[in-house]
Amino acid sequence: MGELQSKISFHTTKYRADSSVGQTEPRGASQQHSPAHTDAVTSVAALKPDLCVSGGMDKSVAVSSWRSGAALRRFFGHEREVTKVTSALDSNRVFSASRDKTVMMWELHRTSGPSQHFPGHDLVVTGLAVSPDASQLCTGSRDNTVCKWDTETGECLGRAAISRNLVTHLCWVPGEPYVIQTSEDKTTRVWDSRGLQVAHTFPAKQHIQTCCDVSQDGRYCLSCSSGSAGHGAEATLWDLRQTRGRVCEYKGHFQTTTSCVFLPQGPTLAPSIATSSSDSTVKVWDQNTAGRG
Repeated sequence: MGELQSKISFHTTKYRADSSVGQTEPRGASQQHSPAHTDAVTSVAALKPDLCVSGGMDKSVAVSSWRSGAALRRFFGHEREVTKVTSALDSNRVFSASRDKTVMMWELHRTSGPSQHFPGHDLVVTGLAVSPDASQLCTGSRDNTVCKWDTETGECLGRAAISRNLVTHLCWVPGEPYVIQTSEDKTTRVWDSRGLQVAHTFPAKQHIQTCCDVSQDGRYCLSCSSGSAGHGAEATLWDLRQTRGRVCEYKGHFQTTTSCVFLPQGPTLAPSIATSSSDSTVKVWDQNTAGRG
């Protein structure tokens, strides 16, 4: 597989696990810090401009500094591995989901346990999306349901079930009451959080949709696919405000694309996205040209 990949040129920037960037920078260029977890890290999300939150198979949630790499806080309370973590940017609240079927809310400056519990799913919780003001939370599970919660009271405000809708990821559309959801049924859905109803479903793909993200302007969303041996494993850009159709696809990974994200756009930089894959690479793409520019 490696020999085949070396013969094909992709117009992307590739980041490999050995810390080399595009095969041009020296090995070991990245800084090494004491690990925040004692086992595999399963999820990471931005918390503040200088902080991130992560969850791991060690059942813990950690808050770390982007700059120093040091773990500043660790939270314990889940009985099984943490599957997802999220937070409203610049919020002091962190949310974590677990294979123990529960979701917990943690206060950044709280010294004791979780400040809120959200029980109610029948299987592992695999999706978390918090509203920009952190007042509401949407959760998704392999039990085919999506739930909405009041983060202050822990009350379940709504529950919707769709047959075979095994949720893989959730994300909130900035400035809107909409939540994007990917599923093992190969679809990407747009939920209206106000009534917890499906507002739109994009055309089904050929493979499981593993992750999603929304651009900061709320105009586009990304989803990415499972795959193997070069089949599938693409990321897809969807238009949320115009035709709600497929805009572009980003193809080049050889195995399942596990994550996709819009990158912050600088004043002189073209819009870009990043994808990670089970083929041990991270690729950065030109959003408008899929790397062909």
